[in-house]
Amino acid sequence: MATPEGAIIPAELDVEEEQQPSLTYGIDFERGRIRGMIDELEAVKQAVFLILQTERYRYLIYSADYGSELEGLIGRDPLFVRSELKRRIREALLQDDRIEDVTNFDIQINGDSALVRFTVVSVFGDFEAEQEVTAVV
Repeated sequence: MATPEGAIIPAELDVEEEQQPSLTYGIDFERGRIRGMIDELEAVKQAVFLILQTERYRYLIYSADYGSELEGLIGRDPLFVRSELKRRIREALLQDDRIEDVTNFDIQINGDSALVRFTVVSVFGDFEAEQEVTAVV
């Protein structure tokens, strides 16, 4: 519900910020099915996977803050790719308020592909993740 135009919210109003549950459907990507509900760390792991699999700005259903911008990096100068992969992955994942940091990047570039391993620091705990980026053909 929106605040009516011209309305004033009193400064003494006591407003508490509340953590929303991260409960969501668990997806079995191999079978293409929902496998029940997941929460907390498992939900964040799934969110990381989905964010990195979704190219930002491609799908109108998602806001401009959702997804990553990894396409178009392969084939460029390896020094540029290394710095941009780290920046773009951090930027994409830090949009999720459950993720506090993305650290310990290990980037291996081999021809037209790159394998990126990193640590995701979330409010529910830390975990290792990886993302393969390949040239779009």
